[in-house]
Amino acid sequence: MMSQGPRQRNQYRRRKTGETDYRRRLKLLRSGMARAVVRVSNTRVVCQLTNFSVVGDKVEVSTTGDDLVSKYGWPEDASRKNLPACYLTGFALGKTALAAGHDEAVLDIGLAASAAGSRVFAALKGMVDAGLEIPHGNSVLPDEDRINGTHIDDSIASKVEATKANIEEAF
Repeated sequence: MMSQGPRQRNQYRRRKTGETDYRRRLKLLRSGMARAVVRVSNTRVVCQLTNFSVVGDKVEVSTTGDDLVSKYGWPEDASRKNLPACYLTGFALGKTALAAGHDEAVLDIGLAASAAGSRVFAALKGMVDAGLEIPHGNSVLPDEDRINGTHIDDSIASKVEATKANIEEAF
């Protein structure tokens, strides 16, 4: 149903299509800190550190699940959006952000469900483990077994450790 008439106000397009929650976005922007944006797509996870600008948000640092394969030795046939991949992508973003001079941020999960132990919170744990200061509660972070991938396959744990070591030696 669309608003009509002289006293009605049309919604913003991104609100109408369900892409942006402007009330939550305004709270994040008022914090004055950079936003650690985590988005999980059908094929990969994307982690970015963004700052507000009047002409559009400016992406300071970005890391994707594809970067794990091309730069840090994540197996080609492994998922780029599962829980261990999300953790490692967040870890890589945290290390890159620290190298670029950013040390704090606030988490922006967009319209993703905020279920405890989810992939967006795995990326958060990766950023925090890398040394980025992000306010959070420990109750939402996933278990170590799930981060290491033992719920998927026992061989994933060694791949997670090897990829994490490659990320640390890159910085």
